[in-house]
Amino acid sequence: MFTYCVVYATNAFAQQGTQTIRGTVIDRESKQPLIGATISVSNGSIIGGATTDTEGNFKIEKIPLGRKNIKVTYIGYETLNYPDVMVTAGKEVILNLSLVEAVTKMNEVTISYDRKKDPTVTNNEMATVSSRSFNPDDTKKYAGALGDPSRMAANFAGVVSGNDSRNDIVVRGNSPNAMLWQMEGVNIPNPNHFGNSFNTGGPVSILNSNNIGKSDFFTSAFPAQYGNANGGVFDLVLREGNNEKREFLGQVGFNGFELGAEGPFSRKSKASYIFNYRYSTLALMQKIGLNVGTGAATPLYQDMNFKVAIPTKGKGKITFWGMGGFSSIDLLGKDVDTTEINFYGQRDQNTLPRYRTGVAGASFEKSLTSKTWAKFTLAASHSYSKFQTDSLALPSDNIYRKAQGYFQDNKYSAVLNITHKINSKNSINAGFTHDLTQFDYFNKDVYNKGTIDSVRVNQQGNVNLTQAYAQWKHRFNAKFTTNVGLHSQYMSVNEQIVLEPRVGLKYALNEQSSINAGYGLHHQMLPIYNIFVQNAQGQQTNKKLDFTRSNHFVLGYENMLTQTLKFKIETYYQLLSDVPVNNYPSSYSSLNVGAAFQPSDESDLVNKGTGENYGVELTLERYFNKGFYYLITGSLFDSKYKGSDGIERNTAFNTKYAANILAGKEFALGKKGTILYANVKFTTIGGRYFTPLDFMQSQARLIAVYDKSNAFSEKQTAYFRMDVKAGYRKDFKSSSMEFSVDFQNVTNHQNIFSQGYNKYRNTISYNYQQGFFPVPTFRYTF
Repeated sequence: MFTYCVVYATNAFAQQGTQTIRGTVIDRESKQPLIGATISVSNGSIIGGATTDTEGNFKIEKIPLGRKNIKVTYIGYETLNYPDVMVTAGKEVILNLSLVEAVTKMNEVTISYDRKKDPTVTNNEMATVSSRSFNPDDTKKYAGALGDPSRMAANFAGVVSGNDSRNDIVVRGNSPNAMLWQMEGVNIPNPNHFGNSFNTGGPVSILNSNNIGKSDFFTSAFPAQYGNANGGVFDLVLREGNNEKREFLGQVGFNGFELGAEGPFSRKSKASYIFNYRYSTLALMQKIGLNVGTGAATPLYQDMNFKVAIPTKGKGKITFWGMGGFSSIDLLGKDVDTTEINFYGQRDQNTLPRYRTGVAGASFEKSLTSKTWAKFTLAASHSYSKFQTDSLALPSDNIYRKAQGYFQDNKYSAVLNITHKINSKNSINAGFTHDLTQFDYFNKDVYNKGTIDSVRVNQQGNVNLTQAYAQWKHRFNAKFTTNVGLHSQYMSVNEQIVLEPRVGLKYALNEQSSINAGYGLHHQMLPIYNIFVQNAQGQQTNKKLDFTRSNHFVLGYENMLTQTLKFKIETYYQLLSDVPVNNYPSSYSSLNVGAAFQPSDESDLVNKGTGENYGVELTLERYFNKGFYYLITGSLFDSKYKGSDGIERNTAFNTKYAANILAGKEFALGKKGTILYANVKFTTIGGRYFTPLDFMQSQARLIAVYDKSNAFSEKQTAYFRMDVKAGYRKDFKSSSMEFSVDFQNVTNHQNIFSQGYNKYRNTISYNYQQGFFPVPTFRYTF
């Protein structure tokens, strides 16, 4: 495929091409098409324009290639400015735009902050604080992101990663397990390869940035639409395929070989499809006999993402969508280097994990009246992981079973959302979500050379989680806006019902700046696995645990310093209560679960723990202008908890600070359509607190033994990493070619990840994170 793409590209027309920009314009609340809206395209001066038809559609042909600014105006509505739209020869630009009706009459003179000038405005109109739009193109634009939405989100203010091997999202000191993932409005399982139902991250994302549309990311006090999460929300939207023209994608990178296609089903049909498939690069190289230098421990994975959109009569639409993937790796003891600690394996054991994850859904949306819009979705998801660990009796390598487990969730979801626009000042939104999860879990450890079993979980069953919400947006005037909502949820195992008020306020100081404030009460259930963990007597003592409770308070200030430069600062305080801890004095708290790969097997828990997170964050973002762009974020925070022993400690995610500087520059070479670009990323994160090793006990037992009485009392050195990305993009008449190399950790800085005990050397050893690593990518669209 690589050879074909290069040959095809070099024989394509070399002259500069043009492209089409088209899409729809609708009312933000009612979803009704806006007839006669004016769209203009500029790059310093206006170079094209159009007006929308009776269905809200527009089409502007023969737009020169390069980055362009889009402006949409409509009488009685706030103006929309959409900067930094990349126009390439290989793909049409399709924009789905929404306008907000102006509060004031045309003859009134007002000064108001136009939030639609902000390219980071969220899809969710009820969002007031701690939210931003996620642009999937940023995963391709910035160094270090590797096309992964989670790794890109780690650059946002309030978000910390610091784990090069996984893409866990740590929001404001919360566990990554406190994240909620949604796709098309449906709660979905962990969308990562080598992930499972009791965590939310993994080494490689199943999500494909080529299929994702503009989405929302929340870090606190999120709208009433979202529940069962105490940390953050990633609300993903899959984009629709081109319904007028067939387009194709070929991509080769370290993450995989990828093929994509989109287009209409026929020339006369407005129905469209988009489909992308990816296969592990290292696995393919191994299959054709190439030595990739990883021995048997080669990560194998493949995934797909798709969406089909079919318009119906009466301003309706049916969509079918989904994503899924398989992954596996063999960690064999014979391949382990005994001279150092190896995070992924041990010399005296073999571990064979297998994973699969998928979700598929069907949605029907329709305008019920000129002011009312509804969407109903049915979806099913599947998550399965299993492992088998065998001990090797050295030096004979005789095999004894050490541990075994499997974890399966089949979830069936129904979601209804209704939006009604009362007038330009008032709109309401309500809906419900019901998730039925059928699970089958088994997990055991085996001792004494495979003769004694210790079963942690052995349970099948059903869990129902029902959520409902209602929220009201009121605009007192062009300056002052309130969002008020109420969320409720019920879980069948503990039979608990909770009500959660949510409030957001926003006041525009002038055209450029605003202050905002938000409050939210949130609750989250334990992972189903932890609910059914059994103690030494075989009793399931966690089944009646209440939800963990969290109060969020946020105060922020935003200022559009120029049309392309935005400053934002937020302060926050989060109070957690009813946290599961041991029923005897100990340092354990469920707030720290998620710091390791394996699940927590703690039983006999009670809701008596507490925690708090507070801090200040800032963002300075320059959108693309004159070939230059950057994103600077910083966070200062503290994250503490109390276990059942009543001692206040640092959480496993308390790094105290995090800072990111990302910047890029594009250079036009010769004729238009040829671009050379470079960008750089600097990240520094305070060292995480960890539990010290009890060296004497480790020596005696020949395994790592930790001093839990001093949990999270010692601090690692600070994390630092610099990534550099350079690339070349060439536009031909009807295709585009791009080649880039992402040089990760260019200084080869040694960042400590974990501390362990090496029984072969009888020393405390450290596992270091990724060193210098170049990641090339070739991409061709036509």
